[in-house]
Amino acid sequence: MNPGLLRLILAQVCLHAAMTGTRLAAPLLALRDGYSPAAVGMLLALFALTQVFLALPAGRFADRHGLRLPLTIAVVAATTGAALAGAFPVFPVLCVAALLTGGATGIAVIALQRHVGRAATNPTQLKQVFSWLAIAPAAANFVGPFATGLLIDHAGPVPGDMIGFRVAFALLALLPIACWLLARGTVELPHISLPAGAPRPRAWDLLAQPMFRRLLFVNWMQSAAWDVHTFVLPLLGHERGLSASMIGSILGAFAVAAAAIRVVLPLVASRFSERSVIAASNVVTALVFAVYPLMTSALGMGACSVVLGIALGAVQPMVMSMLHQITPHARHGEALGLRVMTLNASSVAMPMLFGAAGALIGVAGVFWIVGGVVAAGTRSVWGLQVPPRGE
Repeated sequence: MNPGLLRLILAQVCLHAAMTGTRLAAPLLALRDGYSPAAVGMLLALFALTQVFLALPAGRFADRHGLRLPLTIAVVAATTGAALAGAFPVFPVLCVAALLTGGATGIAVIALQRHVGRAATNPTQLKQVFSWLAIAPAAANFVGPFATGLLIDHAGPVPGDMIGFRVAFALLALLPIACWLLARGTVELPHISLPAGAPRPRAWDLLAQPMFRRLLFVNWMQSAAWDVHTFVLPLLGHERGLSASMIGSILGAFAVAAAAIRVVLPLVASRFSERSVIAASNVVTALVFAVYPLMTSALGMGACSVVLGIALGAVQPMVMSMLHQITPHARHGEALGLRVMTLNASSVAMPMLFGAAGALIGVAGVFWIVGGVVAAGTRSVWGLQVPPRGE
């Protein structure tokens, strides 16, 4: 890994951790102030909802302006959101903080992914850089909540005191500034313009490309599998009589496995094609979903969680590598924005669908149906083709 890529990974960790920390502190503060679980659920939805509407404009903006300007806007938005929450810790301001930090994360991710993808010189390097970059969200999902929780419990005179919340928000407001300091020396890549006289492109034109459409569908399947595991596992664990800490440990094992495989992928990227990795992930995911509901012990569920984490964790770098090879160079940001918009819209809608399905057919039925969809979708994976170099 070169120093420039390392700085960008650390920059993403800082900015993403500001959002994940706010995503922990804001609901806790709302509950502390007596707001209902429904209000807290709405607050949490705002973190993802912003990205549904901002992703496509953010992708187009990155195509026109490169890395530094979108990243600067993201840094200002995230810092402002966390600072406002610390200065005015009331529910309406917490909602604004959720919108700002969530939107900032989406803008930054698209700009960073576009930049590192364009900087790669061959398919193997694409798989490597996206494997390294995919570690950043996993690290931020630990750093942000962990640091925030410590400050909320220990920075004030008593755990959960308002002083602790204010100190936590102050730290979260500083993290995006660290992101800017780390990334400010990055050299912009040459701008790629559309051919003179070409009609103004529309984002939906990308969906007219069969390979992009197929890749988006495959990515959605994997994302839905990730979401159903996160949402349904606590219900399954509760049915099995597991404690909250045990269920949390099983989910933690999934996250660790997903991050670990992304550390290994750059070392073996040259040995496997993107299609073969995604196809193997589909098959393993379908098998795990078939046996998961049959597990009655924490050990068995933990083993399934680890295997599933390895399978699903390997997919994103491969999808990102293929996306950069099958979409026009001048429209990488737009393609990334369309992908982020689709997956975030799914993440908002899927939990409600899973909840309704679980009430009708049971938790095990949800696992089996999603596993069946993933298994059937493996045929779409084999249809993925990367155009020859130079096309």
